[in-house]
Order: sequence, then C-alpha cells, then structure tokens
Amino acid sequence: MSDRTIEHYVAPIDENSAVEVDKVKLSETRSNLWLDAWRDLRRRPLFYIALAMVLVVTAAAFFPEWFTSVDPKATDLAKSNGAPEPGHPLGFTFQGADIYARIIYGASTSLAVGVLTMLITGVIGIPMGALAGFYGGKVDSVLSRIGDIFFSIPYFLAAVVVMSVMPSKNVLTISFAIGGFAWASLARILRAEILQVKNLEYVMASEAVGRSKFGTLVRHVLPNSLTPVIVYLTIALGAAITAEATLSFLGVGLNNVISWGNDIADAQTSIRVAPGSLFWPSVALTLTVLAFIVLGELLRDALDPKARARR
Repeated sequence: MSDRTIEHYVAPIDENSAVEVDKVKLSETRSNLWLDAWRDLRRRPLFYIALAMVLVVTAAAFFPEWFTSVDPKATDLAKSNGAPEPGHPLGFTFQGADIYARIIYGASTSLAVGVLTMLITGVIGIPMGALAGFYGGKVDSVLSRIGDIFFSIPYFLAAVVVMSVMPSKNVLTISFAIGGFAWASLARILRAEILQVKNLEYVMASEAVGRSKFGTLVRHVLPNSLTPVIVYLTIALGAAITAEATLSFLGVGLNNVISWGNDIADAQTSIRVAPGSLFWPSVALTLTVLAFIVLGELLRDALDPKARARR
C-alpha cells in the first residue's frame, strides 16, 4: 500500500478584516428611562409647540416688561371698549385699560397659582402615598382612609367654600384652597406605583445590606416611582390655572389682582359691544392650559415603554 498525502486547502485569513461580532458596544447600550423618553419626545413636533407655549407664558410671567411697556392698571374712560390702535393691538376694556397689557401681566398670577398648587399637592400627596404604599398594614389603612375622605370631596367645590369664608384672598390662599384638597389623587397614584416597585430585587438587596426601611424608601423606592407623579403634576398645573380662573370668574377668587379670570368676569357686561375684552383673555387661558395638558400627555406616553412600542 502506497502512502498518500492528502492536502487540505485553507482559505487565507485577513486579520485586519476580522469582525468582533460578540463585542459589546457600550455607546449603543447606554440608555435609561429618561433618555428613551427624550429620544421619543424630540421626534414629536407637538412637543416643541407645547414647550414653546409654556416657555412664552413663563417668560411673560417673570419678565412682562419684555412684552409690553404699558401699565396694565392705567385706565382712560375715553377709550372705553375702544378698538385696537398703534401700541394697543387688542383694544381696550370697559374701563379703558389695555387688554394686551393685562393679558401679559395676568400670566404671572395664573402661573403662580398653578406652580404653588402643584407644590402643595406634591408636598402633601407624595409623603402620604409613599408611606401608605411602602409600609402597608395599619399605616396604609390610616393614611388611605384619610385620603379617601379628601378624595370624596370635589376639590373645586371645597375651594369655593374655603375662598368664600376667607377674609384675605391672595395667591397663597387660593393655592392652598385648591392644593389642600387635590392631593388625594396623587397619593393614590403614587401608592399604586410603590406597591409594584417595593417588591423588586434591588429593594430586597438594599434591606439585606442593613439599610433601614425608611432609607430604602427614600433612596431607592421613591426615586423609581416618581414617573407618574411628574406626569400628574404637569397636568395638575394646567388644571389649577383653570380652577383659579373659574373661582375668580365666580367672584370668590382673587380680589384686586390682575388675572385672566377677573378680566373674563368683568367683560361679561360688554360682551355684545366689545367681545374682544372677553375673547382674548379666554384665548390666553385656553392656550396656556392646553399647553400644560398636552405636555403632560406627551410625557406620559414617552415614559411608558408600552405606549412607545405601539407607535
């Protein structure tokens, strides 16, 4: 038997062209809930429209002199219900005040009430919902029953009663009247979120290394449960602005303060002869509230992975 040598052909390998298929590219894996939400929001034109409207209202509230140099309290009865003229693009009220200037200066009142109400709602609702959801048992029973009492009272009706009996009606008073009864919904939302988060592995790991229950709540559970809270407070800010305008329109809101609600109420007597004095404050109120509500809705969709997946 003769020996045969079988040659095997091996294709040449270019080491420079080898691809590391299993290598993890860290730049492509860096992500978190807020980064994913931002990537979603920046692709939605409605987000930029709502954000621009919110920024304009905020700028008008803090720096009204950027938008007008007219004194909103200055009146001239000779121009009562007057038509627009140079320097006064929206005309005049029944008292002869500039409508445009009053709209600009009224933004500060509406935004102040909205922000204060949002803060009061959060200061009361977040601790109540967090403690009830995390500790459970008797703590949950007591706090939930307190929340049920406030939840059963319509906050707008309660605000009407409170403002009717208050001798001083200012921005802080009306904010407490609204926010002091509107926190129960926030507490319920946060409690439900914490009930889901507190059973996750990192919470048990935190307690296993010796951290106290309260420390675990503050450091781990609460920060990871604030997503629905932020969304709710954004929408609640717009609702608080509406509530303030409605209370002022009904005559139980702010006194001797420039606000859109007061201007709408004062314009009722001249709606037939000068509808602009009612129309323009109503437009400002509607667009501002709509901007905050749309912003809140977009945040809710962006922070919800299931909602992003459906689009």
